Amino acid sequence: MSIITLTSDYGLRDHFVGALKGKILTEFAEAKIIDISHDIDPFNTVEAAYIVEAAYSSFPKGTVHLIGVDIEAGTDNRHIAMEWNGHFFVCADNGILSLLTDRFVPEKIVSINIHDRLPEGSADLDVFVTVACHIAKGGQLNVIGRETDKIKEVTELRPVVGSDNASIKGYVVYIDHFGNVVTNISRKLFNEVGKGRQYEIVLRESLNRFGLGTIRQIRNRYSDIVTSKNQNYDGEKLALFNEAGNLEIALYRSSRITGGASTLLGLGYRDAITINFL
Repeated sequence: MSIITLTSDYGLRDHFVGALKGKILTEFAEAKIIDISHDIDPFNTVEAAYIVEAAYSSFPKGTVHLIGVDIEAGTDNRHIAMEWNGHFFVCADNGILSLLTDRFVPEKIVSINIHDRLPEGSADLDVFVTVACHIAKGGQLNVIGRETDKIKEVTELRPVVGSDNASIKGYVVYIDHFGNVVTNISRKLFNEVGKGRQYEIVLRESLNRFGLGTIRQIRNRYSDIVTSKNQNYDGEKLALFNEAGNLEIALYRSSRITGGASTLLGLGYRDAITINFL
């Protein structure tokens, strides 16, 4: 079974997602197409990288991941394909893959060069479809591109370790369906810098004036905050590392009615979260 996953900022209101699937099936009728998400904020490469990284490992090795975010080709935005950790990724060279390769060294990266082989009037998406189907059929990367070891790096919104190794400053990269706030501080970085020291997580300086902006314990799961059956913990703030290994700030049993951590704590995309080691 050849699996092609789709991640895009196309939304579901327009025809784009349906047309994309139709193009894939026209090229490769046996393909198994799986949607990861089509609700990426427009052109938000950081969010796309997080979503793909959080989801890819749930799929079998050899899966092809087509990422349709900010794909228009230009002098500063070429098309690339990458074999990485047993999976294949097809996207624009807009920084998405540099965020993934922080964790594993890629097996191979090629700069796609088949644009002049496609029919006149073919769109950027047609290039991605052709490449994804070629790989899903067992084709080699060298056939559709020239090997490269350079991809665009994203320098903004990277976690920053203090010069004295006493702090980590990270950023909010995603707000999930429950209003939970996901940061780009990984469990690995936390352990490497913290080395078992006590710590405090500072959410927002303005909240600290009311005693609301600090968390001093990272939980293993949401329900760990419940320590007494005689107390209502709904709405209590907590921190944990989610399944993707990222530090997450949440409210216990939050909902659209009561509000989530993003709404009630006033945390949004790109906001800073700091861990101070004591």
